Amino acid sequence: MDTLTPQTLRIPVPSRYGSSELDGHLFHPEDTARAVLTIHPATATPERFYFFFAEAAAARGFAVVTYGFRGVGDRATARAHRHIRMRDWISEDVAAAGAWAETTFPDLPQVALGHSVGGHALLLGYGGERLSGIVTVASAMVAARKIAPRSERFRVEVGLGVFGRAATRVLGYMPGSRVGLGEDLPAAALYEWTSWLRRPHFFFDDPSFSAEAHISRLRTPVLAVGTSDDPWATDAFIDALTDRLRLAPLTRRTFTPDELGVRTIGHHGLLRRSVAEAAWPDIVDWLDTAAGVSD
Repeated sequence: MDTLTPQTLRIPVPSRYGSSELDGHLFHPEDTARAVLTIHPATATPERFYFFFAEAAAARGFAVVTYGFRGVGDRATARAHRHIRMRDWISEDVAAAGAWAETTFPDLPQVALGHSVGGHALLLGYGGERLSGIVTVASAMVAARKIAPRSERFRVEVGLGVFGRAATRVLGYMPGSRVGLGEDLPAAALYEWTSWLRRPHFFFDDPSFSAEAHISRLRTPVLAVGTSDDPWATDAFIDALTDRLRLAPLTRRTFTPDELGVRTIGHHGLLRRSVAEAAWPDIVDWLDTAAGVSD
């Protein structure tokens, strides 16, 4: 696949903390765009991780928007946004990116892909007013005490929930890059994330968040995708989330390593270039159909 040169974006974010911006990119197809795809990232995952998938979707005729959540990056970025909570990514960053895409391309169909917490935000209805299709990748209702194997549960409950919170209190940010989590994170996001992980029903047990009311109102068709070897988003955890959809048509898909010809897939593997030929056509075909632009 040829590397495209994306356009640099600054997406305004109306926020309870005052106006700010998301750093993002726009991938243009070679010909006229048929639809717009906005990609909403996972926790501690840099925007550049999604560039290969964005290129593949752009080659299929989508204008593709990518961006990174506020405060995700190096320690200076995380410290500067230490007040940003996970719910702020969901209700402000995702909403701002979706609004930008709809305002910039008012005449094109809009679809979205959300990875992990990005998918949570879409199912809660924050991705825009005109979405005709949503793909969630590894988005699940995770309860730390139910994660298997035991080693991964220990890493979450003790490594993230105890030592991670302690390190964050000392440093003023979560040093994700030092502990193999990914990028560094704002302190408030880490505190809220680990609080939700401790609850049996994740953010649905947080009375200040109203997640149940939001997800029950969604009507946009959803393709919920997972893998058979993801301890964070097992079939049971994904179903526990999507079972709360009351009005949205739902399609479920689980990929296996054997099917994709790889040793492991895990929580991030479906969006890696190594599975592009085996997994991505099915996902982009679904987005094509949802956008009403399939050949």
